[in-house]
Amino acid sequence: MLAPVPMFQPELEAQPLEERAELQRRRLRDLLARLGHDPETPLAELPFTRKDDLRDAYPFGLLQVPLAETIRVHASSGTHGRPTIVAYTRHDIEIFADVNARAIAAAGGCPDDVLHVAYGYGLFTGGLGLHYGGERLGATVVPASGGNTSLQLRLLEDLGASGLCCTPSFALLLAERAEGRRIRLRYGVFGAEPWSESLRAKLESAWSIDACDIYGLSEVMGPGVAAECREGKGAMHVFDDHFLPEVVDPETGEPTEGLGELVLTTLTKEALPLLRFRTGDVTRFVPGPCPCGRTHARIARLSGRTDDMLVVRGVNVFPSEIEEVVLAHPALRGQYAIVVDRRKALAALEVRCELREPGGAAAVRDDVARQLDERLRVRTEVRVLEPGSLPRQEAGKARRVWERVDDRDPLADRAV
Repeated sequence: MLAPVPMFQPELEAQPLEERAELQRRRLRDLLARLGHDPETPLAELPFTRKDDLRDAYPFGLLQVPLAETIRVHASSGTHGRPTIVAYTRHDIEIFADVNARAIAAAGGCPDDVLHVAYGYGLFTGGLGLHYGGERLGATVVPASGGNTSLQLRLLEDLGASGLCCTPSFALLLAERAEGRRIRLRYGVFGAEPWSESLRAKLESAWSIDACDIYGLSEVMGPGVAAECREGKGAMHVFDDHFLPEVVDPETGEPTEGLGELVLTTLTKEALPLLRFRTGDVTRFVPGPCPCGRTHARIARLSGRTDDMLVVRGVNVFPSEIEEVVLAHPALRGQYAIVVDRRKALAALEVRCELREPGGAAAVRDDVARQLDERLRVRTEVRVLEPGSLPRQEAGKARRVWERVDDRDPLADRAV
């Protein structure tokens, strides 16, 4: 067992549970009073907030302070329509930096590090969130942003980075192209897209690092809502002195002890506090203490999103289940694509993946198809391709799922 790394705010991260519970109660009462609710109302009796509520109030309809008191805005991507705009006061930005500093330290970061941040900067919260967190920790931050793999690799090598912050898919792409370079990373903080234990194994093997998950969403704060520590991988600490978590049944909204939808209440946000925000992310609580000594509530790494679940011939399939099988196979690389073929009344599922080395495609195809059939309980067509056949994405969140509605191949025009 690794020795626990120092915490950034040990007095808060290892706070006795009864003290934190009292802090949560006090902050929740203050929040309810601000939002016009009876401060003594039990949390479970309060209404949910949904993403549509923020879209309907675009841009500043839910702002709880004068606009003059805010110092920054971020926004969601607006993939499914109008984006959500999130404003921050100076105090909000300070909390944003604190929780990201906690996450970096939990992965093994320290003030002496060079921290390479390859998340996108701008309206997306990822780059600036980890940037401010690294600076708050005391590290030397390299604001590389996304894309341009050759420059990224040169900076990682020449500046002697200890930590890498980016999407897990981009970290895998960098590893794929880093052959021959003297890069000595110690840890990675990877998030912004779901990723499996199989992908963790590939990243840790490729870079010889601790690869730790970080979770957040722009509506709540950005990255730093929850994070893994290197001593207790597989579960994320929710920084619940700031973000109060619940897990509810997605259909009924009632609390559940099993898998369910994560719901978050922002206890300390000033500009845009949210009450019982339905994240759409699927997880469960993980009981018991963590070897690192942090006492925050822990949740399992995300199984997916309620709106990302694929329904194929009546079977519910999360893309993360497919990734787990593909990336665990020793003959395959980390690149894959899922194609949902909707040209007929009943959708069909196709998985494309790449060999690590040329040769033996037929045997690998049959093996992967068998494993997917056992895991998903739905017939899956598997196409095993030569190395370098699938498109790579150098910026933003990796796209893994494609739909086919006519005879055109949805991946045919994508650059490799």
